Amino acid sequence: MCDRCDNKRLLAGLFERAGVVAAPTLEQSAVLAQATVHQTTKANALPASRRPKLWELEEKHHCPLIGTCLSLDELARIARKSGFTGAPTDSYRLHVEAVSLSCSRNQAAEAMQRMLEKKHGLAITLFQRAKTDTEVLARWKEALERGEVAGAMWATLTHKAASRETRNQVYGDVHMLSHQIGAGQAADLRRLEWLQRQRDETADENNRLSEELRRQREQITALRQALAAEKDQTACLEPLLKRVRELESGQAMIAIGRQLLLAQAQAARAREAETRMQALEHKVGALRVEKTRLSRERDELQEQRDALEQLWTAEDTPAASCNGDCAACPGSLRGRCVLCVGGRTPLLPQYRVLAERLGVRLIHHDGGKEETLARLPDLLNASDAVICPTDCVGHLAYYQLKKHCKQNGKPCVLTRSSGVAGFAAALTRLASGRADIQTQI
Repeated sequence: MCDRCDNKRLLAGLFERAGVVAAPTLEQSAVLAQATVHQTTKANALPASRRPKLWELEEKHHCPLIGTCLSLDELARIARKSGFTGAPTDSYRLHVEAVSLSCSRNQAAEAMQRMLEKKHGLAITLFQRAKTDTEVLARWKEALERGEVAGAMWATLTHKAASRETRNQVYGDVHMLSHQIGAGQAADLRRLEWLQRQRDETADENNRLSEELRRQREQITALRQALAAEKDQTACLEPLLKRVRELESGQAMIAIGRQLLLAQAQAARAREAETRMQALEHKVGALRVEKTRLSRERDELQEQRDALEQLWTAEDTPAASCNGDCAACPGSLRGRCVLCVGGRTPLLPQYRVLAERLGVRLIHHDGGKEETLARLPDLLNASDAVICPTDCVGHLAYYQLKKHCKQNGKPCVLTRSSGVAGFAAALTRLASGRADIQTQI
């Protein structure tokens, strides 16, 4: 197809979309001519660094492309989402409106672009291996010979290496293929009409013979049905008589009663078993919770025992080769000031004995029981680390010390036991750097 024919078809399409029925005026002709030149320039200036989009292709390619590469059902789905003006059931109007909208970038064109990319992704991948226009054209011819037209057409028209001549070759091949398909369908239609006439003539003869055969079959069927009815009646008499005798003797009711009693007993046993299973599951759940609690308490007691053993068996001073600051030495807190907030006041002397064995200076605040909370900020600022037995401390003091330690990065150990062993475990954790609010001391 020559460029002049392409321009004529482009002008006709533009007039149709613009609603122009009569011959265009000189001004309209100039505008449309300029649009034609723009379309030709657009076709010659397709991006070479990437694959062109649907709306960047030549306008003449849109009609065969939409008709070949997208089905009517796919166009109908796009029409419902993009708000086509035509009825989705009118196939021709649906195709025309889709072709018109695909010529420029809009919501419908972008939806068609996405669907074409998704539907023909395999063909696009295969064609991307072609690096030159000659290779693209060769792959198109191979696909055309195999009858794989739709995906190959989209992949070729949008290939960044395809030239305008290659795209026009694809357009021409699809155009001629549609003519060949139409001619073949016309010949098939004439052959079908002749076969239908032959079929009608043969059908009349078959109908006559079939009618005669039907009457004979009806007679045979009637005789067979009569014979079968007599056999059925004879076969049904004996079971009915046996059932009547069972009902008259009461044996059937006894059997039904036995089955009912058996079913009730089985249902009762099933309910009892289900009740026992639920009770056992409840007990197992409670035992699991108790096991978890006891395991946690066991671990805490072991930690407290180990801490007490380490403190009471440790030497009063570090070894000569250690300056008391190593992580493995229980005296790594030596010379530090530790604040104990809460705890049991009568146990404070034992707290101090344990702290002195580590060389720690211990200061204490009872957590708001008798002492005012106004002293707590000064004590927190003066200390290097904090220990808080959470089972014996006021709420306000607890939240105040947590906030202070988080804001100032001060190490803090929260222990759930206010006993001597719990305090020893807290000192050991603090000395080994395992604080709940962690920092480097």
